[in-house]
Amino acid sequence: MTAPTPEEEPKVVVRDRRRIDPETGEVRQSADAPAVGDTPAAGAAPADEPAGTGPADEPSPSVDGASADHVKLQLELTERTADLQRITAEYANYRRRVERDRAVAADQATAAVLTALLPVLDDIDRARAHGDLTGAFAAVGEQLTASLHRVGLVSFGAAGDVFDPVWHEAVLHTESPDVTQPTCVDVMRRGYALGERMLRPAMVAVADPADPAPETAAGSPSDTE
Repeated sequence: MTAPTPEEEPKVVVRDRRRIDPETGEVRQSADAPAVGDTPAAGAAPADEPAGTGPADEPSPSVDGASADHVKLQLELTERTADLQRITAEYANYRRRVERDRAVAADQATAAVLTALLPVLDDIDRARAHGDLTGAFAAVGEQLTASLHRVGLVSFGAAGDVFDPVWHEAVLHTESPDVTQPTCVDVMRRGYALGERMLRPAMVAVADPADPAPETAAGSPSDTE
């Protein structure tokens, strides 16, 4: 029997699997793990990275950018909508204020014109009371009075009205047993108003209730018994 040649002798490989290096005292890598400096096999996940994580699981930068742009556009749209609503409300308030001021100015102008024409109406009333309102003058007077009433002029003040210091100007006071409260018994000059706005109070004579006459001694019950 022939002895094996050196080429045919099996190679003996000795692996030191101790976790602690007896010389340095440091913890060694796993016997199955590649040595320091070795490049991991293609497709293998790094040892310190958990399975299932990697670039494919991270959010895409393009998706994040699109989401941020969407949020920014939404905020800008909300701001522009609020600005538009505020401007619309301000314009509506301005329009109402202008219309109200215009109506007040028109009422003031109408009241000024009517106040200037009141002496003319007083002359027409005096002419009517004396029987001088006849012919063409009567027609003009009636037409003027009707035109002024159409624009809102209202006359007030008549005998028998209850005296109201707001609407009546008392120039004469008397007493009368025929009234139970201050009453207008004569009208010297009629008053005029434009709607609820008084242009001139009526000039009137007022009668106050007369005090009851005291009973005489002869007519008292104690003297008749």
